[in-house]
This record gives sequence, C-alpha cells and structure tokens, in this order.
Amino acid sequence: MQKKFFTSLIMVLAILWSLKAQTSLRVNQILQEKCASCHSGMSPAASLDLSGGASDMMANLVNVTPANAHAASEGYDLIYPGRADKSYLFRLVQDGLEPFIEMDAAEMPTTAHDEALGLTDTEKELIRQWILFGARLNGTAVDEALLEDYYNNGGMESFPNGRPAAPDPSEGFQIKMGPFFLAPAGNGGEEEYFQKYELDNEEAIEITRINNFMDGNSSHHFILYDYNSTASAAGQQAGFRPNPDHFNVGLVEAIQDPVDLVLPEGSAFFWNANKVLDLNSHYINFHSVPYKSEVYANIYFQQSGIASQEMHAELLAKTNICIPNNGDLYTQEETINFPFGDIYLWALSGHTHQLGKSYKIWRSENNQPTELLYDAACYAGMPGCVSPLFDYRHIPFRYFDNLLPVNMSFVNGLKHEASWINNTDEVVCWGDESDDEMMVMIVMFLTDIDGIVTDVENPEAEIDILDAYPNPMTESAIIQLPEDTGTVDLILYDVLGNQIRAIRDIRDNQITIERENLPAGIYVYHLKNEAGKLFSGKILMQ
Repeated sequence: MQKKFFTSLIMVLAILWSLKAQTSLRVNQILQEKCASCHSGMSPAASLDLSGGASDMMANLVNVTPANAHAASEGYDLIYPGRADKSYLFRLVQDGLEPFIEMDAAEMPTTAHDEALGLTDTEKELIRQWILFGARLNGTAVDEALLEDYYNNGGMESFPNGRPAAPDPSEGFQIKMGPFFLAPAGNGGEEEYFQKYELDNEEAIEITRINNFMDGNSSHHFILYDYNSTASAAGQQAGFRPNPDHFNVGLVEAIQDPVDLVLPEGSAFFWNANKVLDLNSHYINFHSVPYKSEVYANIYFQQSGIASQEMHAELLAKTNICIPNNGDLYTQEETINFPFGDIYLWALSGHTHQLGKSYKIWRSENNQPTELLYDAACYAGMPGCVSPLFDYRHIPFRYFDNLLPVNMSFVNGLKHEASWINNTDEVVCWGDESDDEMMVMIVMFLTDIDGIVTDVENPEAEIDILDAYPNPMTESAIIQLPEDTGTVDLILYDVLGNQIRAIRDIRDNQITIERENLPAGIYVYHLKNEAGKLFSGKILMQ
C-alpha cells in the first residue's frame, strides 16, 4: 500500500513538473491576467478571444490571420511560430522590446490599447521566446528564472548600442536571428540553434553583398544556409531547433567575425522567389551574468538577370578526427578532389575549436601540395607572415580579388591541414560543442569569370591600415587610421572575451594602446566608427 502511495505521489509530482515546464501554460496565464479582461466574452475587443486554457489559446492564436487588415496584408498571423516579428499579437504588446519591429500606424487598434503597459519585460520576453522556439503547446522554450535574472539583475548583450542600421528598402533588407539567452559562464552558458527563416521576395533576386553584425568575442560562428526548395523547407519545423538540416540546404556563408561580404562585381548569389533560409548561430557566454545572443545580417540585392555569374560556397569538413590527450602536436590533413573542373577562388577560410594550433590550405596537384594558399595564423590569411598567431575564435578570410583558378579533379584540388594540442583528461573528437573539435574548410568560388570585374575593392582590405604596430608589443602599440574614418570607439578584450578597456569617441587618426598593468598574453581589439563599420585585430603583449 505504501509502495503504491509513493509511486502515485511520484507520478503526480512528475505530471505537475511537466505542466510547470510548459511555457505555453505561462504564456496563457500572462494573457489571462493582463489581457483577457478586454479580449474575452461575447464580443471580445478586436475580435480577439484570449479566454480559455492553453489549448484554446493555441487554436485561437497560432497560425490564425488577424482581423487587422494591414497586418493580414503583410502576411502576419496572430502568432507566427518561429517569427516574433510576424506575430501580430506580439507586435502589439512588445512596446519597444523588439527593435527589429517597426510598427505601422495602420497596425494599431482603433480603440484604446494599453495591455502592454501591464506586462513586465520578463513577461514580454517569455512570450517572445515561446514564439521564437516554435509556439508549441508542450515543452520548455526558456528558463524563466534566467529571464528574471537578466531583466531584474542585469546582463550582457550582443548589441548594447542598439540594432544595426538596416539597408534602404530599395537596396536590401535586414534579417535577424535571436535573441536567445545564455546562462552565466560555468552554468551551461553555451547554445547553438538553427532556424528556418522565410523571406518575402515575391520575385527572384541576386544577392551582391551580405553585411553581418554579431558580437565577435562571444559568437562562435554564424552560418547562413539556403533551402534547396520550398518543398524541403516546408518539412522543417518552425522556430529554434538544436539539430541541423544538412540534407536539404546549401551553404551561403560561414563566418566567425562580423564580416562584410561584398561579392566581386558581376557575381551574385541567385535566390529564387519566396526564398527560405536556414540560420545557424552559436554563442558562448564568457561572462558571470546572463547573456542575450543576437545576429543581424543586411542583405543587399539587385534584380534577377543583372549578374553574369553565380557565386558558390561550400563547407568541407573532415569529421573523422580524434585528438589524443598526450600533450603532443597532432596533425590531420585531407585532400579535396571533387571533380568540379576549373573553378575560380574568391575566398578561403577555415575553422577549428579551442585545441587548434594551426589551419592551412594548399593547392594540390597530382595529389601533392604545391602552393600554400591560406594560413589562418597570418593576417588576412596571407601565408608568410613574420609573426604567426593562431586564434581559433578569429580565423580570417583570405580574398583573391583577381580570382585564383584552381583545377578540381580526381587528382587535383585543395588540401587542408589542421593541428591541435590536447592537454585535457580525455580524447577529444569531432563534435558541435566548443569542447569538441572540428576541421572545416570554407570555399567561395565561381565556375566562370566571363563578365566579372576583377581587382574588386574588398571591405576586408580596410583592415590593412588598422593593424597595430609593433606587434608583438612591450609597452605600447599604435594603430593608424585613414583620414575619413571619423570618430571611433576602441574596445580591448582578453582571449576569454572579457572586456579589459574601452576608449570612446576617439577623434585622432592615430590611436595608442598602452599596456599599463596588463599581463603578457593575446588581446583582441575592436574598432567601430560612426557608420557602424567594425574592424578587429589581435595584438600580443610580451
């Protein structure tokens, strides 16, 4: 009898816990307490009925067209799973919480509307997180205690100075992934998510530039995929998810820093009408407080039929790696021999995790390396640097402005090589977590150069004049800025992402970094001008 009692008690507690963990129940409770007084009964305000339980809420809100004509014409639903910006209910109650949302006057109700005034930031955030994680009936979207801690006690965020400026609508549009929240360092402060993201392009477009914005210290990477077809995208769930969909997508870009990709003139990514992207963001919280993770990308486009050539991108990974924990330098290599024929390289980059000590790419002929094309330990990936410094968190791109021809066949191609030192207590193998390891090559190329303008000025070239010297330094180093840079902010970080120093509103063209009492080690500096352009560099203090 006693055994049955305890068994029943455990079952009851498990049921109560599962109900407590359902974010939909909390969202329903918030709407009941703060909004249902007007939006219920025989004639609910704006024909919006918020009465009933969580199941009723799902039926009345999720994927339901709003009564507001303007919102309906924009393709919004009352709750649009995975997209807070397309969820009309959230647009009404967010009250400035989401800067990505720009309200049109026609969206606003004709009657008095003050529900948002009664919602706390935590409650509004809980609604947003529920939507971003797919607006599901079951499951926990986010730890509410983490949100309480962030909004009541303070935390860090990817964009403390606000949303980056979006392109003019005649030139492009802005996409956003986030926010998602990370627990403090040491308490599970790392997350990686994927998100299906539908665009609103009614016609085919050509993408000529992608300007990416993220926290270059806390963001481990941002990858932009595109679905092979709308049919394959339709089969993917809405909202943040932990699992990739590599069988149905192609690569557009893979970056680790806030990179501005300006494609060579005459080339573009070709996107069909109603394009669906798959966004992938990986953030790590190095701070002792909660962290708000976000990524923005400004997409610049032109009409279809203008570009002469299509830009291609490939992410090539060697997954069968395991690094022994003997403290010795361990090296792996792989030759890529896909029979593409002749290609013309525009950009190369790589990727390892924290055990990485080097990453290089060679041209390979007759299955033998012949020319070193890329060295991640050198500035801008250019081989032959005097002071190589490998930083796995800031691996550079190398751009070939004249487009480098490479023959890809069964005997010719590209070879990449990575090295690691594992001083941990365990063998470390391939995996997605930062404690795992990776060996990845990113290649961007054309298959023809007819109609392409070479010697294209690339935004990364601007960093040449922003290199610190001497590097390594002892007591001080100088960064020389161009005349037209304008006012800049300089932020100095250690290799763990902790902010060490901030100098605001610098108006001189020559910046001096003083060592003062900083210990020897590697430091990262970020420079940001008034136009929002972000430059990064590394400096070694001896």
